[in-house]
Amino acid sequence: MRIGYAPWGESLQELTDAARAAEDAGFSDVWVSELHRSAFVPAAAIATRTSKVRVGTAIALGFVRSPMTTALTALDLDELTGGRFVLGLGSGVQRLNVDWHNARFGKAAPHLRETIEVIRLVMAGAHRGEPISFEGKWERIALRGYERPFPPVRESVPIYIAAVGDVMTKLAGEVGDGWIGHELGSPSYLSERLVPNLSAGLERGGRARDALDVVASACCVIDDDSRQAKRWAAGLVAFYASVRTYEDFFDFHGFLTEARRIQERFRNGDEQGMVEACPDEMVDALTLSGTPEEVREKLGRYEGLVDAMKLSPPTHFVPPEVTRSSQKAILEVLAP
Repeated sequence: MRIGYAPWGESLQELTDAARAAEDAGFSDVWVSELHRSAFVPAAAIATRTSKVRVGTAIALGFVRSPMTTALTALDLDELTGGRFVLGLGSGVQRLNVDWHNARFGKAAPHLRETIEVIRLVMAGAHRGEPISFEGKWERIALRGYERPFPPVRESVPIYIAAVGDVMTKLAGEVGDGWIGHELGSPSYLSERLVPNLSAGLERGGRARDALDVVASACCVIDDDSRQAKRWAAGLVAFYASVRTYEDFFDFHGFLTEARRIQERFRNGDEQGMVEACPDEMVDALTLSGTPEEVREKLGRYEGLVDAMKLSPPTHFVPPEVTRSSQKAILEVLAP
């Protein structure tokens, strides 16, 4: 099982320093997200500071830019990394796409399927100068008289799909080169809900298991004080519990009542109350938090279930020094 890392930094300098430290420590992949920063500029910055790790987006939003722009950006980053880039895509929720980005938002899974198909057509054919045509329900391209005047490092940059729900997880199995899990999760949810959907998708696509790189994610907080580690991770759990889209996930783990209590406090603007409403048992079930021994044991439960883990420090409702110390602990304690 490979161990990857999602570096954090208040500045791009700190972010790239953390990525380089992860590479030096033996982590296999580094991943950047798209929320408070763009996905692709940090990936480019990390590419210039590393030489061995794969550099991936976990995730870039699939609908907020044209598929052609995404494809060309992925080709550029693959060149910059020397063939180490992974394009991780996700749909995001409707409000984020429509209200924040003024983007089209179709039915998420079929829309993402179309987006990926166009991206792959452009990556494989833009340098050939041949017409590229696709007409879907949500995406289209009619590319004629265009030739990208230099050959790509790879004509097919790997595309990973971030998925939690049943339909999107099956899509990842059917058409993705990899699947990326949510940073809240558990081995039981993975084995009982996600792996069967990935397997169903693989079967539907007529593909073998080794065609899909399965990457689970986890918020990771390590401290000699086990309870303190859980309280630092509680903010991130509370943040996601405030989103009604994830109710089924929390219900599976027996924490629907707690999630709804957190949602109520969120609606009242009570951030501290949200964190206080998130019990240690909830944090313990959904994150890798605790003493070094506890976290190593929790991480070991994923062995045999996934091909890789993506670890990240807590980033919600904690001061930067907590995120910074958590990052340092992950890089030191869990270095492969």
